[in-house]
Amino acid sequence: MADVRIEKLYKAYGSVEVIHGVDVDIPDGRFVVLVGPSGCGKSTLLRMLAGLEGVTDGTISIGGRVVNNLPPAERNIAMVFQNYALYPHKTVAANMGFALKMQRMEKAEIDQRVATAAEILGLKPYLKRYPRELSGGQRQRVAMGRAIVREPQVFLFDEPLSNLDAKLRVQMRTEIRELHQRLSTTTVYVTHDQIEAMTMADQIVVMRDGHISQQGAPLELYDRPANMFVAGFIGSPSMNLIEGVVEHKDGQPFVVAEGVSLEAPNMDGLDEGRRITFGIRPEHLLLDDTGFEAKVAVVEPTGSETHLVLRAAGREIIVVLRERRSIRPGDTIRLRPQAEMAHLFDTGTGLRLE
Repeated sequence: MADVRIEKLYKAYGSVEVIHGVDVDIPDGRFVVLVGPSGCGKSTLLRMLAGLEGVTDGTISIGGRVVNNLPPAERNIAMVFQNYALYPHKTVAANMGFALKMQRMEKAEIDQRVATAAEILGLKPYLKRYPRELSGGQRQRVAMGRAIVREPQVFLFDEPLSNLDAKLRVQMRTEIRELHQRLSTTTVYVTHDQIEAMTMADQIVVMRDGHISQQGAPLELYDRPANMFVAGFIGSPSMNLIEGVVEHKDGQPFVVAEGVSLEAPNMDGLDEGRRITFGIRPEHLLLDDTGFEAKVAVVEPTGSETHLVLRAAGREIIVVLRERRSIRPGDTIRLRPQAEMAHLFDTGTGLRLE
């Protein structure tokens, strides 16, 4: 096991720079998720960690050792890819032990490591099967087992659940998290799915256009997003962001957007007429006769919750109701945001106001 330190890391392809001075500190045993939209640079950063991409500038250290110029085989890391990359003509046991065989490890040691990994992953009944005889989830477990037997300092996962159906993704999320809790190996996991990031990570690194927008614990990012991008990206459904101007009524600040007045938290800098973006999570909008009017466009019952898509303040607003209500498309309802749960952002810079 080892810590991972990324300092002032740059990556360019010719004149095109895709990673812009990234700094990430990953303590030993931490499960860190790199998350962001397609093209943000998260997979490139992971491949640089693995040694599959060169470093233009900056340093990558694993266990206190700078590995910039080391080939992948000498970094003591193991990578699990989106596609399982299994040998179709080899059994599960042979796939899992192949890298150890290439290292000329003794057969008894290989068998012992494969058996241990198979026990951890529930693969003992399948060791003599071939990949074509396995389900998608079982193949992904074999790919994970192939990584485990190497006993690496660091696990790297590159969107490993993208090819699985929704139910299996949930199951595999749990299995990967339990695996980490059992092995306590430093893990870096790449995904574009913020639900995976929220449910699996000790630490989330949100990337955008080759920069880090924010990094921290999952609930820290959810409760205190540093900017509008993180606010809109983390959380499902995402935060409602309503642009307006500040008006004061009896000393209380409001953000007014197309005739809708939204009570804002009292803080410095809310000068009259300042353009502000008001952020509110869907679960923090309450049905209240004293609130603003909104027209229901879509009702989405999920069972435990009901999601409403509304039209108000010149935009689409999402509300999550925990209780069941008789609400139909075309209805007009009234909503009141919980002012103490609101987030305010500078519309020009996109940064959070404290």
